[in-house]
Amino acid sequence: MRFLPEEEQRRLIAACFTRSELTLEELWMRYFALGGSLSLLELDAYLNGLVTLPRVDRDMLAHAVNERLDEVTGPARAPYSHSVPDAKPLHGPLKALVDLLEGAHRAPPERLPAIVAEAGRALDLKIGVYLADYDQRTLVPLRPGAAALDIETTVAGDVFRHAGTTVTPDGTLWTVLLDGVERLGVLEIVPDDGADPALREQCRWLATLLGHLVTITTKYGDGLDRRRRHRRRDSAAELLWQSLPPLTGATERVVVGVSVQPAYDLSGTVFDYALSEERAQLAMFDTGARTRSANTAVVTALTAYRAARHAGASLDEQFAAVGAELAGLPDAPAVGGVLAELDLGTGVLRLLGAGHTAPLIVRDGTATPMAEPAAPRFGAPHPATRLRLEPGDLLTFCSRGVAETPDGAGEPFGRARITEQLGRDAGELPPEIARRLTRAVLAHGGGGSRQDAGVLVARLEGRQPVS
Repeated sequence: MRFLPEEEQRRLIAACFTRSELTLEELWMRYFALGGSLSLLELDAYLNGLVTLPRVDRDMLAHAVNERLDEVTGPARAPYSHSVPDAKPLHGPLKALVDLLEGAHRAPPERLPAIVAEAGRALDLKIGVYLADYDQRTLVPLRPGAAALDIETTVAGDVFRHAGTTVTPDGTLWTVLLDGVERLGVLEIVPDDGADPALREQCRWLATLLGHLVTITTKYGDGLDRRRRHRRRDSAAELLWQSLPPLTGATERVVVGVSVQPAYDLSGTVFDYALSEERAQLAMFDTGARTRSANTAVVTALTAYRAARHAGASLDEQFAAVGAELAGLPDAPAVGGVLAELDLGTGVLRLLGAGHTAPLIVRDGTATPMAEPAAPRFGAPHPATRLRLEPGDLLTFCSRGVAETPDGAGEPFGRARITEQLGRDAGELPPEIARRLTRAVLAHGGGGSRQDAGVLVARLEGRQPVS
C-alpha cells in the first residue's frame, strides 16, 4: 500500500481546510466527533507545520475536512495517508450496477428506462429496453417512438427465442433480458466508442439485474405491465394469470417451460410446478371450456393441489385432495389434468392423470405418447404410472385445446402435428418449445381458438447436481 509523505499530506489538508470555510473551532469539533483526542492548540500547531501527528489523527482530520467539502464545494478533497478508493465507483461496470440499484430504489416501474439509460452512460453505452408482449409475438420498446420488433423475423427476436447474445455488423449488441431463467425481452446496446471485448459479460450482468427489477416493480405498479398488453384481459383471464407461477423455472437438473394462450381470454387451463434439489413436481388442469364456471373449477383444482403439496402430501394424496375439492362443485364442468413427480437423482417419473390428454415423452427427437389410461376423474382410485426418464428427455403436457383446435375446414390440429412439432423443436429451450407449439395451434385455428391451448415442457438435464 502506498503512503503519502506526511508533509505533503499536511500541506494539502491545510489548503483544503482554508477552502472549507470552517473556523478552527468548528474543525476541531468535527475531528473530536470522529474520535480524535488532540487539543485545539495541537491541531492549530499541526496545520501550521509546527508539530507532527500520528497517521490515525491525520486521517481523521482529513476526513473531517472532506465531510465539509462534500457539503459546499464538490470533488476536491484532502488526501488520506494512504490511497482510499471512492466508496461509490465513478465509472465502469460496478458504477452501472450501483446506478441501476440506487435509481430503482422506490422508483415507479415506468421510470426504469431512464434509470437504465443512466446506468448505460457509466459504460459509455446507449441502452434500449424491449419487453415481450403477453402473446409472445412482438418485442415492445420502452423508448418512446421506437418500433416494436417481431419475435419470429428480427435479430432481436432471434436473441429472445434462443436466450442468447449477438452483435450485428454495425456493432450493436443484442442480449436477452432474463429474470432468473424467464425470458422477459431483450436489450439493445450501442457502444459510444467501438466494441469492448468485455462488453458481453458486462451487459449480461446489467441484463440480469434489470430483469429482476422489471419483475419486482411490475408487482407494485402497472406502468410496464400495460406496455406489454395489446388489449384488455377479461376478469377470468386476469384471475388465472395472477394465480400462475412464472412461465419458466429451472434448477441444475431440470428446466420447465410453459406457454398458455390466448393470453387475454385464458379461462379454463392452469399449470403449476415446484422444483427442489431432489425432485420436480408438475401439474396441469384443464376443462376444455371457456366459461365462468370452468374458470372457478380450474382455480379450485389448482389451489387444492397447492395446499396439499405445501403440506407435504404424496402424489396420491394430492390427487385425492383435488378430487375432494372438486366434488364440492357438482355443477362445474369436469376438470381433467395430470400430476407428476420426477426424481431428479434417478430420473424416475410417477404420474397420475384424470380424463386428460396423455403426456408425451420426447427422446432423441421422437415424440411418443404415454399409452397408460388415466382415471376417469380426480379422486378416483388409480395406480400411478411409473417410468424412467433419461438425461435430455422432454416430458410434455398439453391441454385438450392443443389437439382439438380446428382449422377453417374443421380439421383439428391433432396429435400427429403435436408429435411432429415437438420432434422438430426438441433441441430448443423448453419455454421456446412450448411457445412455438401454442403459436402453431393458434395459426392452425386462424389466429384464434375456442379452447385454451396450454403446453408444459420439462427437460431432465444431464449434468449431475453440485454436491
